[in-house]
Amino acid sequence: MERLHFEQEHNIFRESFREFLQREVIPQQEQWERDGIVSRDAWRRAGEAGFLVPFADEKYGGAGCRDFRYDQVICEELSYINEAGLMFPLHSSLCAPYLDAFANDEQKDRWMPGIVSGEKILAVAMTEPQAGSDLAGMKTRAEDRGDHWLLNGSKVFISNGILCDLCIVAARTDPANPHGMTLLIVEDGMPGFERGRRLKKMGMHSQDTAELFFNDVQVPKANVLGEPGAGFYYLMQMLGKERLTLACSAVAGARAAYGLTKEYVLGRKAFGREIAKFQNTRFKLAEMKTEIDIGQVFVDRCVMDINAGRLGDDIAAEAKLWTTEMLGRVVDQCVQLHGGWGYMDEYPISRMYTNARIQRIFAGTSEIMKEIIGRAEGLA
Repeated sequence: MERLHFEQEHNIFRESFREFLQREVIPQQEQWERDGIVSRDAWRRAGEAGFLVPFADEKYGGAGCRDFRYDQVICEELSYINEAGLMFPLHSSLCAPYLDAFANDEQKDRWMPGIVSGEKILAVAMTEPQAGSDLAGMKTRAEDRGDHWLLNGSKVFISNGILCDLCIVAARTDPANPHGMTLLIVEDGMPGFERGRRLKKMGMHSQDTAELFFNDVQVPKANVLGEPGAGFYYLMQMLGKERLTLACSAVAGARAAYGLTKEYVLGRKAFGREIAKFQNTRFKLAEMKTEIDIGQVFVDRCVMDINAGRLGDDIAAEAKLWTTEMLGRVVDQCVQLHGGWGYMDEYPISRMYTNARIQRIFAGTSEIMKEIIGRAEGLA
């Protein structure tokens, strides 16, 4: 189906970003998989090319273009090449908007130029060993010590945890209020800020997911993001955009898996004819193609709604729920149609399968998405 919401400038941007990936990313993917981390140089080159935080004001080096369709293009193109480690969407679409919305002018002047240039990589630390989606169960604490906050606690499953230069850390600052949280910007090199091991995962091997530890970290008052105590509400405001970003990636990932599988079954023979000629194969591909197109139309509409400022949290949850579950179904069927070769790591579909599994878990599990949708319908 023709996608009508993109305009000429978005298509030009897509071609430019696709060329960047062909030149700077694809040749390094195998090495990044082995290393368990991507190159900082790729971040800097992306910044130089203008692909990081395009919404940032021109005085910070950005394009001043507040149009989520550019975020969508980046999500899609990274998914088309199955690049899970180079988390530009996390940096530009999820973390940087916190600073854009809640940082003061001094903080923006201090941090935004490096964020746009790729010199300062962002992460956000919410999840803890005993508190995932249940943010009210957070144990990390920060105490007001006059000219600074004293931060203690730990976080886990933090994407960009090894590479990050600035980490947005959520901490409890009001012991009597489970929602009394503050967002603190912890900078690389602050005494007491320690990075744990790079976590070994089922998939996303090039993504530097890590544990973070905060042992009496003195965070200056100048590094408080927004108002003290309002962090929980800031997090809630941003989760819809995060979930839409994942939905964009999920549909693109399913489309990429479908394309690889279609090509494979057209070239692979069994019992004297192409696998594609068997009715079961045709029907499976027809089902996948239909689901992908349905998901694409819904996500494209959500993108236009977020541009217009009218995307509800429940609709973002629907997008995340349906597309990530659909991605799981599609990649599973694609592995099946590849047969034994689909289980081999040398075939891209194998990595697509393992990379896709986390999509139904992070940024809120499918079960949490159902709770959000159900409550919005008055069912709780």
